[in-house]
Amino acid sequence: MKKLALAAMAGFIAVSMSGCSKAPEEPAETTTTTAAQAVKETESKGNAVASTGVTIEFLYNLNGESVSDAIQDVCKQFTEETGIGVEAVMPGSNFSDIMKTRMASNQLPDVWTTHGWAVARYAEYLSPLNDFEFASHIAPSIKEQITNGEGNLYTLPIDMDLTGMIYNENVLEEAGVNVDDIKTWADFEAACEKIKAAGLTPIQLGGKDSYTMGNMMDFVAPTLITNEDEANQSALLDGSFDWSKWNTVVNQIDSWRQKGYFNTDAVTADFMTGIKALAADKAAFMFTAASGITETYVQNQDTKMGFMPLPAREEGLKQSLMTGEHFAVGMSKTTKHPEEVKQFMEFLAREDICSYLATKCGMPSGLDNVVSDTGRLAPYYDKYANDSSILNIPYFDRKYLPSGMWNDLCVTGAAIVSGQADSLTVAVDQMKTSYEEKKAQE
Repeated sequence: MKKLALAAMAGFIAVSMSGCSKAPEEPAETTTTTAAQAVKETESKGNAVASTGVTIEFLYNLNGESVSDAIQDVCKQFTEETGIGVEAVMPGSNFSDIMKTRMASNQLPDVWTTHGWAVARYAEYLSPLNDFEFASHIAPSIKEQITNGEGNLYTLPIDMDLTGMIYNENVLEEAGVNVDDIKTWADFEAACEKIKAAGLTPIQLGGKDSYTMGNMMDFVAPTLITNEDEANQSALLDGSFDWSKWNTVVNQIDSWRQKGYFNTDAVTADFMTGIKALAADKAAFMFTAASGITETYVQNQDTKMGFMPLPAREEGLKQSLMTGEHFAVGMSKTTKHPEEVKQFMEFLAREDICSYLATKCGMPSGLDNVVSDTGRLAPYYDKYANDSSILNIPYFDRKYLPSGMWNDLCVTGAAIVSGQADSLTVAVDQMKTSYEEKKAQE
């Protein structure tokens, strides 16, 4: 497998951590007022530039409360400084479907988060960013994933992902589980049994936000299918993959359902319900980015959270962490307000703004001239970024599945967790059919 260099990530994180004794100051005021209203309010106070009469649309997919609030705050500050309005909208868990519809109708927002698909899905709709000053500061460990074969840069990486599973340390301690003992999925299941015996939830899901089901499938699949298996890697890329092998993935998920490892409301709870369960020391593990940890600390500063590598399929194989885009922003090449959008992109890349947003996400910045304070997560980045025994892998769907299959992961994952009749057979058949149809269209 083509892997990102852990050394590059480690070196960049080391730079990002240095000199961070406190979080960067928050931009201007922090209220819930929308950015589009900011000009009128601040004009009445006489301390903002006059409105330009232009409002740009920014569609984003980061839905944690603290991160979303930070985005709104930053957009408001931009409006106060420039007079350019920003309609910043987080449409919910169906972000990908909305973007597909808008691509098909050529009704794209001016700016949007590219969520791992800057090159593979959105490149033909995005304006290359090579001429921006920030283009010379893209961190080496993320640059290849957001640049096409011709060297065109398509998104601004506010931060960059290094993801495994997040966990509640208090819950593990109460159940007598040492996270460092979890090397394989068998070890993970042994830990889940202890957590369940302690009357706590081993794995927290939020199926109302369908992407949480997709996350689980996307996180588990590479550990069973592609990690250290070059034959499966090649087969998925060239279209010859034997989809009967997908039974390994669906059977793994279904076994957790049968053993009672999921929260009882796994299908109906949402993402923030899960965050609150972890914050309340009621659940142990969640398949989500490390930014989810920052959300739990908003709910309860006194809890203890961490993140860990994904377990290996069996002894002798390596654990893994996924890396790639997290909070990354691209600009439409057909925007009617190119100059205003360029100002917004430059504003987001400004050191104080980029640092503030990356810090809110609890992740290293994707720009090498920006210091991000990862706070209580710093020990985990330090611990795992330098560990050569851990594979650094791309997100499974972004690397090995045709564009448009994320929804299949979400839907089939939900069906398995809900225990629907024939869900395992249907899940494999749906993945096979969707893969073959979309692969033929490439």
